[in-house]
Amino acid sequence: MRDFVAASMISIYTDGAYNWGKKTGGWAAIILQDGGKTPLSGRVEKTTSNRMEILAAIKGLEKTPEGADVTIYSDSQYLVFTMTRGWKRNKNLDLWNDLDRLVSSRNVQWEWIAGHAGHPENEEADRLANEQAGISSDAPSKQLTHVDSQGRARMVDITRKADTEREAIARGTVLMDASTLELINKGQMEKGDVLAVAKVAGIMAAKETHRLIPLCHPLPLTHVGVDFDLKDEPVSIEITATARTTAKTGVEMEALSAVAVSALTIYDMCKAVDRGMRITDIRLVRKSGGRSGTIELE
Repeated sequence: MRDFVAASMISIYTDGAYNWGKKTGGWAAIILQDGGKTPLSGRVEKTTSNRMEILAAIKGLEKTPEGADVTIYSDSQYLVFTMTRGWKRNKNLDLWNDLDRLVSSRNVQWEWIAGHAGHPENEEADRLANEQAGISSDAPSKQLTHVDSQGRARMVDITRKADTEREAIARGTVLMDASTLELINKGQMEKGDVLAVAKVAGIMAAKETHRLIPLCHPLPLTHVGVDFDLKDEPVSIEITATARTTAKTGVEMEALSAVAVSALTIYDMCKAVDRGMRITDIRLVRKSGGRSGTIELE
């Protein structure tokens, strides 16, 4: 693999990928100079997506001479904005140090570009990084659908998508004192029936999700269910919310909103007797329907 000379501007398109199932990562750098193109890529075990993004830039810069004028294009805000806006470096300090060393002896410009916006070199870097990570070409894209090609927020156009039956299940937990749980179980909380109010609050939240989350589409919900499991160890209430619809987009946010607002309602109704309550582990556990099919997370 040849190294590049500093006679003209060098452009490098980089990308990183991570395969959660195989715990492997891939990186890629596409180097352009004087009409020529050189692709680089590699695979790393036991890594992270962010490390792959940094490593791609390192590997690309290593092929350039000191003093070179280089522009690096990446769809990773983590990489570009850490280098240009001073984002904090709490992790991956070994790679950041290597990158700083290379940058210090070159004139490097950083450009963020939106992923999957049609740029051929960015698409090639993405493909190579995914191949190295063992991610198949028909796997769901990692692009941020709520960001346009200029990095601005947008509402996704779902006009041409087909209506399908969709379901999402979410869970979350409210940790509390044993005495608080006993008051709830016996219906003795001063504000009234905590679980009844929390159930209604969760259902209402699911129905109003598009008003709470700015870029969500309003959906014709066909079912919202909120259930509670009172646990002794650890002392807590586990909330499970199920949302269903027949529509063009999924109901994950509706299920998650139902859990979150149910948990907040429990907190509000019980905070007078238990200031130490904690809301924790709100997450999606299952979704079905749509292009991605069924995803089981627990």
